[in-house]
Amino acid sequence: QVQLVESGGGLVQTGGSLRLSCVASGNIGSIKVMNWYRQAPGKQRELVAAIHTGGTTNYADSVKGRFTVSRDNAKNTVYLQMNSLKPEDTAVYYCNVDVQHYGGMYYYNYWGQGTQVTVSS
Repeated sequence: QVQLVESGGGLVQTGGSLRLSCVASGNIGSIKVMNWYRQAPGKQRELVAAIHTGGTTNYADSVKGRFTVSRDNAKNTVYLQMNSLKPEDTAVYYCNVDVQHYGGMYYYNYWGQGTQVTVSS
C-alpha cells in the first residue's frame, strides 16, 4: 500500500559527501516520522537519523555533526545529507516511515529496499 524508493547511494572516498533521498508513494494520509537506518555486513541494523512531523530531529552519536536529515512533506520525501564520510559509514541505508493511510486510525511501518553506500579509505 505504500512504496518507498531510495536513491543517491554509491561509492565515495573518505571525506566525501552523498545525499540520499527516499520518496514515499501510495495510500498516504500522513507520515509521522521518517527514519534512516543502516546495516553494515555482520552488524545489526541501527538507527542513523530520524525526523518527526514538526521537524524535530534525532541522530546517532556516530553521525552527529556530519549527517543532516530533512524532509519535504509536500513531496513525501526524506533526505539524508552525509558529509565527511568515513569507511565505517559503509552500509546499506534504509528508509523507514510511519504512515497513516487515508481515513485510517493507526500508523503502519514501512521499509525501503535499501541503497548501498561505500566509503573507500
